[in-house]
Amino acid sequence: MERLRNLAFQSIGRAVGFAGLAIFVMMAGLSYDPLLALRSGGILVLILLIILLLRARASAAGDHTRTELWLYLDKSERPAEPYARWVISTVLREAYLRFARWTAAVAAVLWSSALLLSLLRLGPAS
Repeated sequence: MERLRNLAFQSIGRAVGFAGLAIFVMMAGLSYDPLLALRSGGILVLILLIILLLRARASAAGDHTRTELWLYLDKSERPAEPYARWVISTVLREAYLRFARWTAAVAAVLWSSALLLSLLRLGPAS
């Protein structure tokens, strides 16, 4: 079970990392207007959060043999069929929800920073 958990965190972590990189690059591109960058980043991180929550919810209904996690397992490591559906969906749900909690924290920081910046009126000089 621990190997499954590690593989699930690697798989989902990689996807979240690429999404985070894209959001960071977009925010860096908007760095001429810090308030706009923070708000845009906050919106995109919230969209990522929603996607993670939807994926966590759908993990029990999906076909476990079509997941990246299942493909990473050697044939000898794969659990028996009746048990496999439950264990794969449980591990994936746990990983999605853990990354969703971290994503929610990042969204809170971005939105709090945007609020503080707008209260201090430190936007662009226009």
